[in-house]
Amino acid sequence: MQSNKISIRQFFKYLKIAVSGKEQDFTSGSIRRAVFMLSIPMILEMLMESIFAIVDIFYVSKVSVNAVATIGLTESVITLVYAVAIGLSMAATAIVARRIGEQDREGASQAAVQVIGLGILVAAAISAIGIFYPKEILHLMGGEPELVAEGYGYTQVLLGGNVTIMLLFLINAIFRGAGDASIAMWALVLSNGLNIILDPMFIFGFGPIPAYGVEGAAIATTIGRGTAVIFQLLVLFYGWSKIKVRFKDLVLRVAVMLNLIKVSLGGIGQFLIGTSSWVFLMRIMSEFGSEVLAGYTIAIRVMMFTLMPAWGMSNAAATLVGQNLGAKKPQRAEDSVWKTGKYSAIFMGLVSIIYLIFAPEIISWFTQEAEVISNGALCLRIIAAGYIFYGYGMVIINAFNGAGDTKTPTWINFVCFWLFQLPFAYLMALTFDFGPIGVFAAITLAEVLITIIGVLWFKKGFWKATEV
Repeated sequence: MQSNKISIRQFFKYLKIAVSGKEQDFTSGSIRRAVFMLSIPMILEMLMESIFAIVDIFYVSKVSVNAVATIGLTESVITLVYAVAIGLSMAATAIVARRIGEQDREGASQAAVQVIGLGILVAAAISAIGIFYPKEILHLMGGEPELVAEGYGYTQVLLGGNVTIMLLFLINAIFRGAGDASIAMWALVLSNGLNIILDPMFIFGFGPIPAYGVEGAAIATTIGRGTAVIFQLLVLFYGWSKIKVRFKDLVLRVAVMLNLIKVSLGGIGQFLIGTSSWVFLMRIMSEFGSEVLAGYTIAIRVMMFTLMPAWGMSNAAATLVGQNLGAKKPQRAEDSVWKTGKYSAIFMGLVSIIYLIFAPEIISWFTQEAEVISNGALCLRIIAAGYIFYGYGMVIINAFNGAGDTKTPTWINFVCFWLFQLPFAYLMALTFDFGPIGVFAAITLAEVLITIIGVLWFKKGFWKATEV
């Protein structure tokens, strides 16, 4: 009994340390404790990110089915922005973690500046497309004329303000690489808190604020993320983390930039392959009408809520790999991955049981449309059947990225998504008339294949020799 009390007391003690962000050395001591200290704030950070999606879909579902479908189509396009942001962020985490492991904080700060500058340039190009061609984007994705007329403002605002998405991802990746996961978490707490407050105000109207409908969700999200980015920049410039950006760092460093681009190209390609496959899957789903599309969209948003904690643990693994390789401790880096993968798989397995049993009830929280609930529940159950593989696979794939080996996951994604998932989904859903169930099955089977290939290649150990 006494030992249980001590364990509970220690748990809350470590939880407080993890959330408060007290400086830790993750290249020595207990691996289990290191995983815990990094995972907790990263899990909370990812939960905050997924709450964005849940809150938006909750309020927008009160507007119309077309409004929900608009979010689905726009999100399938915005994932291309996420692909670039996450690709760059993988390079940022890998390089910053490696420099921190080498005790080179100045090098880490210089890399941070180049990451931010590159992100702003990319975001500017995407903004121009989103501002001038929102209707064309929705038409291209298969949106019906009524949907385009009602929802193009959402697409315009979200893509036009994508610099907030880009910088939020990139700067948080810098913090994670440095081991300052709690700062990244608090940035998401700020942005998500504002989003929860502003969403109903801009969607339904409040005082002098008119009712913008589905467009209001994009306005609220952009304001929330933009505020968080300002907070992140203040932390960097005032040195409230392990990394401090000084004015002398605000210059183009060609060698650092080229190294960043080299590492990030694999990451960007990796996620462009993955996210473009989601775009094509959404295009296939649009063939079955707005109700099916809305059910699929709600199910994916619900799934993201529990996938994000697994992403949090996989990000912890990436940081541990990067820092321990920098400290010349490759075996510790490998041990960290296996332990984190086990914890992630256990968590996802527990979640899958909940989804398999309560899928219709969960989808009904967001809509009362019978056909939407039916398709959403079917999607949730089929994809949840592979959740254990999702959990383990995320950690393994992100471990390669943490080492700076972004090419290996790119090839794995290419084989599993483009050569398997898309042809399988098209044939099963359209050619053999299995309908939406063909798409759902393709998603699950592709993730299982990714995990199997990832584990087999990780065991070969080539990633340990990667230089960044």
